[in-house]
Amino acid sequence: MKQIYSDIIQFRGTHYEFGYKQGLELKNSYTLENRKKQWKIRRPRFTLSEEEVKEVILSFAPAIWEELLGLQDALEWKMEDILQEFGGYRLEYTKSGCSIFTGKDYMVRNYDYHPKTYEGRYTIFQPSDKGYAVIGPSQRITGRMDGMNEKGLAMGYNFMHRKKPGDGFICNMIGRILLERCANVEEAISLLKEIPHRHSFSYVLLDKGGETYVVEATPRAVEVRQSNICTNHFDILRDENRHHLDDSYKRFNAIEQQKENILEPYQAFRMLNDMDKGVFSTKYKQWAGTIHTSVYFPRAGKVWFALGGDREPMIFDFQQWLQGKKIPAKRILGEVETELPFVHMEKNVR
Repeated sequence: MKQIYSDIIQFRGTHYEFGYKQGLELKNSYTLENRKKQWKIRRPRFTLSEEEVKEVILSFAPAIWEELLGLQDALEWKMEDILQEFGGYRLEYTKSGCSIFTGKDYMVRNYDYHPKTYEGRYTIFQPSDKGYAVIGPSQRITGRMDGMNEKGLAMGYNFMHRKKPGDGFICNMIGRILLERCANVEEAISLLKEIPHRHSFSYVLLDKGGETYVVEATPRAVEVRQSNICTNHFDILRDENRHHLDDSYKRFNAIEQQKENILEPYQAFRMLNDMDKGVFSTKYKQWAGTIHTSVYFPRAGKVWFALGGDREPMIFDFQQWLQGKKIPAKRILGEVETELPFVHMEKNVR
């Protein structure tokens, strides 16, 4: 078992100030040191046009462009490098797992991926310039892999495939834009139909209304359905599915078989976080091992979060934080069943 952690990052202020603060904290970090080495091995297949990316980001998330400028000033990088690392547009995304189950007033989500991609940052940001406050773990610094905003909109995404990528945003930046811009599931669905998608994902949405929507999104089509279970296959856009879906259906069926016994949120958390329930995954070498379990409560304004399996969740009162009460903890601690390195904790992660 490997001991791991996520730093809790709390910030109130403008997007530029948030970007600048993050840049200073990242300047000499393992995360950026390792990413530079990874780029040398995995060179991008195309060049990003700064003007093209700027135009698209400004049209959907002008405040996030200010965050990128803050990162640039703090890190003293060229904008081309900032966009390649943090821009969230036209980048590549490697396969992953993930499982989501919802009730009327909660969403529980397992994030399954490779340790070398996990940057160990749990962010709580209340912008003073534009956008809703958001709580959730970050991906590629500026993106959010799951989260909830001050209006009670909760979001998590599940990977489908990388076939025929389009010119668009990658999943974690779409997640960030959704949470900062949208107050409810209707607004989120509308945005998902409008925003350009780089790859194919399902976005699971829940708000205070209690109805869950799964948005199946590809560069070619966007479809919406209602369901309280989502793993890694489409139900409507079936022609887009990968050929090998055994693991996705296995986790889906494990939830389906147990859901009748789930009477309250803690049982749902245990179903996904316990390592013997058939949903939690230890396939870290296959880019599909469970790293964290999140639970979002749109009506109560609370969040549970755990790193690794068979854990008790750390509880965040987001409502109190929004009223000015700072969270005293600095880190979330956990452990996972792997010897693979984490990008924020060790040198030479390639």
